[in-house]
Amino acid sequence: MRRLALGLVFLAGPVAAADPPEPLPAAQLAAIEAAIGSFMTQGGVPGLTTAVVVGRELRWTKGFGVADVENAVPARPGTMYRLASVSKPITAVAVLQLVERGRIDLDAPVRRYVPGFPEKPWPVTSRQLLAHFGGIRHYVTGERLDATRRYVSVLEGLDVFKDDPLVHEPGTSYLYSSYGYNLLGAVVEAASGMRFEDYLRKNVLDPAGIETIRDDGGGVPIPNRAGGYVRTPAGEVRNAPPADTSYKVPGGGLLGTAPDVARFASALENGVLLRRDTLSGMLTRQKTKTGRTVGYGLGWDLRERKGRREAVHSGGQEGVSNILYLQPDHGLAVVILTNLQESHPLPLARRIADILSPRASESVQR
Repeated sequence: MRRLALGLVFLAGPVAAADPPEPLPAAQLAAIEAAIGSFMTQGGVPGLTTAVVVGRELRWTKGFGVADVENAVPARPGTMYRLASVSKPITAVAVLQLVERGRIDLDAPVRRYVPGFPEKPWPVTSRQLLAHFGGIRHYVTGERLDATRRYVSVLEGLDVFKDDPLVHEPGTSYLYSSYGYNLLGAVVEAASGMRFEDYLRKNVLDPAGIETIRDDGGGVPIPNRAGGYVRTPAGEVRNAPPADTSYKVPGGGLLGTAPDVARFASALENGVLLRRDTLSGMLTRQKTKTGRTVGYGLGWDLRERKGRREAVHSGGQEGVSNILYLQPDHGLAVVILTNLQESHPLPLARRIADILSPRASESVQR
């Protein structure tokens, strides 16, 4: 990390460059910081850290506000936030790596890899789970989980939902499901012969130059961890309710910093983690058995705005709201991690992307 006059700027990326990239122009930085200030003021957001990738390189990161309200600890680039469902693209990369290595067949029943998953009226495949076509349920209204229970393994976390009936025949409809991604984590373990977290460390995080991303800890003290907050209807800040996310590490139980999430995006765009053809398939809208195209690929919400493709994943749970935003054709990514539940940072990510678009408008050489 190198400190420049205009904020905290990370110049290191997953792929070494002959010359370090130039810092972002002062006018862009001023516009980005003004947009962030307006977002935080309007939404009452206590703390936020952002990081941006331009030209497929991590170019800038900075914290705003406070990570810990009670102790007045400033939010910094090194602040650790719950990633919530921003965990899903990371899990998807792990699955697709094992597909590239011939260890996972995306169209084979998941029971080939996880025989402890009960037989259902129809087989469920990894491809269907990646696209949220698997018929595995999501959270349901009134569902009560022990907020402090520690699940010791990915397989144990399947106990929450594995015996429930499928909501629909797999492949026939889209139904977003964090539990489906938990099942994918079990597939990764079976296909790799490694614990899910160990596989991520060796094959996804280390190659991308990522140090901080890890499981949520289950009560273990984690340095630089942000507090989590909610706002009452009257606008008062309250501590978010406790929640142990160990039952859903692959689907929403990782923790990390904004610059390390940006390093993940940079490594993905640079071809460090997946082959180009695999990434192309990951960022392709999927179709149901009836041929209906949905707005989700394999681990990404896929959109188009102002003539540009967007690959997005939000993440929201107790005490956080996050966004990982990519314009994959332009080597651009914006990461926003906040410590306020339901702060909805996607419009801010798009605003930052618009500010950066003069540089991003030139297509990156592939």
